[in-house]
Amino acid sequence: MRQALDRPSPTVEDYLQEIYNYLADGKSVIAARVAERIGVALPTAWATLQRMQRDGLVELRDRNEIHLTTVGRDAAESIKRRHYLAERLLVDILGLDWAEAHEEAHRIEHAVSPLVEERIMALLGNPTTCPHGNPFPGTPHPETVLLATLEDGDERRIDGVQEEAEEDAELMRFFQQNGLTPGKLVRVKEVASYNATMTLDVEGRDVVLGMPAAECVRVLRSPGA
Repeated sequence: MRQALDRPSPTVEDYLQEIYNYLADGKSVIAARVAERIGVALPTAWATLQRMQRDGLVELRDRNEIHLTTVGRDAAESIKRRHYLAERLLVDILGLDWAEAHEEAHRIEHAVSPLVEERIMALLGNPTTCPHGNPFPGTPHPETVLLATLEDGDERRIDGVQEEAEEDAELMRFFQQNGLTPGKLVRVKEVASYNATMTLDVEGRDVVLGMPAAECVRVLRSPGA
């Protein structure tokens, strides 16, 4: 259990982040999904997950579903918070491009100590979300739905981008270039089921995107929010 009491290795923290992301999105987690997201062979991922189970970070249940223990969730929330802080520091202070922050944050998140984390939080004014709208662990957040669920004429304010989409730099650049960023008001002009696209009015500009992309954007549930 000693490893679980200390900060996990960078590799294990990467696994914890991916498991946390899946669970936060309400998806079941299995080794094959984690292996694909991390970019390793399934036997490699399985061996790491078994070590994590021995260290008290995860439970491997029936059908190989993966669940975080209390210790594992605390560790996952810690690395998630450091990742979000790194993104905020890169965008808000260093002026890094919004679409590039996710990948760059991965390079520095593991090196953020508790003292540095505290100083960054103070410097940034205690932010509650990352630049892409995802809430810090344990932070209250308004109810949201996916952009893809809206219908013709619906108008909503963008809340954020799903974690999974942040891994796709090209998609993130598309969102940024077309104003599909947190806080922007969008109105659905047309849902074209015949070719699986949506046409949006984003601050007076027409933006067409495919439904898979629309499933990566969250909007506030309430029209008046």
